[in-house]
Amino acid sequence: MKRIAVLGSSGSIGQSTLSVIRSLPDKFKVEALSVNSDIYSLRKQIEEFKPRFVCVRDKNAYSKLGLGLSYPLKVFCGEEGLSEMVKESRIDLVMFAITGSAALNPLLSAIKSGKDIALANKEALVMAGPLLMRLAKRYKADILPVDSEQSAIWQSIGSFRQTDIRRVYLTASGGSLRNLPASQFKRVSLEKVLRHPRWKMGKKITVDSATLMNKGLELLEAMFLFDLGSEKIKVLIHPEALIHSMVEFNDGVIMAQLSAADMRIPIQYALSYPDRLFNKLPGIDFYRLHKMHFEKPDLKKFPCLALAYQAARGLGTLPAVLNAANEVSVNNFLNKRISFLAIPRIVERVMRRHTNIASPNLSDIMAADSWARVEAGCMRS
Repeated sequence: MKRIAVLGSSGSIGQSTLSVIRSLPDKFKVEALSVNSDIYSLRKQIEEFKPRFVCVRDKNAYSKLGLGLSYPLKVFCGEEGLSEMVKESRIDLVMFAITGSAALNPLLSAIKSGKDIALANKEALVMAGPLLMRLAKRYKADILPVDSEQSAIWQSIGSFRQTDIRRVYLTASGGSLRNLPASQFKRVSLEKVLRHPRWKMGKKITVDSATLMNKGLELLEAMFLFDLGSEKIKVLIHPEALIHSMVEFNDGVIMAQLSAADMRIPIQYALSYPDRLFNKLPGIDFYRLHKMHFEKPDLKKFPCLALAYQAARGLGTLPAVLNAANEVSVNNFLNKRISFLAIPRIVERVMRRHTNIASPNLSDIMAADSWARVEAGCMRS
């Protein structure tokens, strides 16, 4: 039985992870949980799963937790507490379902503790991918991708070598604005942007899907996870979201991974790897599937993807700047401080002002991240 820590247990990926664990009680045990501030959900999860460790990142929420339990529970608080909790020896695998750059420090801590890591957070890898992958190799920490696209690439590569790969096709549903003319982007509402046609996700990732920045972040993530150059990774719009990505090998053979659009499928594979466990989730009915569509992404309509390719070519601290400027801009859009079209304009302006450091250390990356957040925060268009 694997003992699992679920970081971000109140979010959509965290809840899907708990659903998988709930369905396979003889295979997995919840050993630790963390939330940012949703102590109501955390209390319910503690009652159901009875973990040994919990962490509340928000210190004000932590002060209101107020648990009265009949079994010993160790409670951690804040960013430092989360980094300490993942070191606990009873934890076998850490599910990173935290969004944004907040995952970076606990991810470093988990890697240095030699934990297996199921990674649903892409921002930390975008910020510091080469550094994290070097550390994972040094400390023998396996990083198992959870994003459906990265999981598909991982499964399609299988036991083949990186040198066997001609290219990777990273598929995208196209998001909520795929069929909306670019001329209407100026007036698009937050509600329209958050109405994803295929996936039920958190607000930040849904906005990223609408701008195609999510696919840009996944481009960088795939480069670092699978040691690929950006020229080998092509984005392909596939609105049915049945093919989650494809790998083309040197001999022209293409391996594709298909499944229903349900995050519990790649989550279960990351938790159970190297085994494939049975589940009762619906599959694909090929008798009812009449056709599938593929399109080239429009980089003029969705400039965030072009900016991500720019960061992928420049590397160094540029991916951290891209990610930080985007996080701040998306947050401002969600709070109705800026328009939808302001997101790529602000990210581009911040990237243009940045002096890239080609071979950064962790301090350089964190400094670039902080600088980009201040720059982006001052801009409104």
